[in-house]
Amino acid sequence: MPIESIHFITGRLAEPALRNVLGQIAEKSGFNFTIGVLPITVAALMTPGWIAKRFVIPPNTDRIVLPGYCDGDLTELRRLTKVPIEVGPKDLRQLPQFFGQSAIKNGFGDWDIDIIAEINHAPRLTIPQVLNQADALRSDGATLIDVGCQPESNWTGVGDCVKALKDAGHRVSIDSLNPVEIGAAARNGAELVLSVNSSNRESAADWGIEVVAIPDDISDYLSVEPTMEWLSRNRVPFRIDPILEPIGLGFARSLKRYMDARTRWPEVEMMMGVGNLTELTDVDSAGVNMLLIAVCQELGIRSVLTTQVINWARSSVKEIDAARRIAHYAIHEKVPPKRVSDELIRLRDPELFKHDLGQIENLAQNIKDNNYRILAELGQIHLLGSQLHFQGDDPFELFDELADTNPKNLDPSHAFYLGYEMCKAMIALQLGKQYTQDEALNWGHLTVKEKDRHRLKKRKY
Repeated sequence: MPIESIHFITGRLAEPALRNVLGQIAEKSGFNFTIGVLPITVAALMTPGWIAKRFVIPPNTDRIVLPGYCDGDLTELRRLTKVPIEVGPKDLRQLPQFFGQSAIKNGFGDWDIDIIAEINHAPRLTIPQVLNQADALRSDGATLIDVGCQPESNWTGVGDCVKALKDAGHRVSIDSLNPVEIGAAARNGAELVLSVNSSNRESAADWGIEVVAIPDDISDYLSVEPTMEWLSRNRVPFRIDPILEPIGLGFARSLKRYMDARTRWPEVEMMMGVGNLTELTDVDSAGVNMLLIAVCQELGIRSVLTTQVINWARSSVKEIDAARRIAHYAIHEKVPPKRVSDELIRLRDPELFKHDLGQIENLAQNIKDNNYRILAELGQIHLLGSQLHFQGDDPFELFDELADTNPKNLDPSHAFYLGYEMCKAMIALQLGKQYTQDEALNWGHLTVKEKDRHRLKKRKY
């Protein structure tokens, strides 16, 4: 029996990922494939009419599969060939299911960027406080716990602190330029020093651990070179950090320095201190962390230093943990990081499932019990009961309308429940989120599931 030949149409951006997926499923499904890459970046922007003007079909093609977002009338295309044409799935990762196979295990979840999480002002804390913070940071995804010292001081308790962290199973780095503090930390199990330049590199050979080399002049990344040469001569392992600067103080130039450093030293390990941006910018940190981790992934920067002191960056470690997995997948699979994970989509939702007004009216007419349904649709809150349908954007007014019907089932606990749910519905409308009654709103990795304790579910009227 001849093997079927299928011709797939796509754009330039999706071509590598499509070729990878087809390479994994074609033999198993029993077909050969060719790929037509049309002159457009995003395949979702294709229309049948646009494709028709650029349509080239390889000889012996048995079937043509168009991108999933190519909606519209296919008549014009079908006039050009007798080969059957169909529209594939909207997400090329669904092609295995499209051909009757199980989904490909795509390796999402892998990462290769270490998170160094700093405990700020550690000398001001007790050892139990340090350990509590360290345990939480490790739980969120931290690889190393960084003990943040204070400038112009000599912390005599640093050795005890590092030893306590090591005894608790943590990997530890020390953030100090003071050779005395660093030496005590190294003797008690620290494995990395932040940071070393010409001011303290002479002591580095005595510590016996890896160091982070930084420029003497932040504006000139090449000023780190003498320190790199000294460390190499003295066989001190090191990584370099060209130093990320805040917006307003040279942010774009500092990004270029990382790129220039990677070009100049392609094999040298690097680190980026992302907290210089997240802590010093009035914006929720998740998106900032995602972009910086993408830069690190593309440049081969295998460690980042972060803090989570300011309130808008208080979940930075968890955000970076999600970001490093998303970026790793996108870059290794050569696909945009879309529909990969919704962990960092917090303010809005990936998708909204909508009802039209007719569906809502039909639902209201078919309610036979004494419970109420709440929907957040068409820009309004809809409160539905048996033969009742109130709608509006003010929960107080909706509740007043319901109370005016003198319902028999509206005791205080039920009233509280309805208020709680309508508040969630209002938030969902304001932010463009999906609201589902009796379920928590989706806040990405910050979501806290609701307990099954609503009075509506437990009480009959």
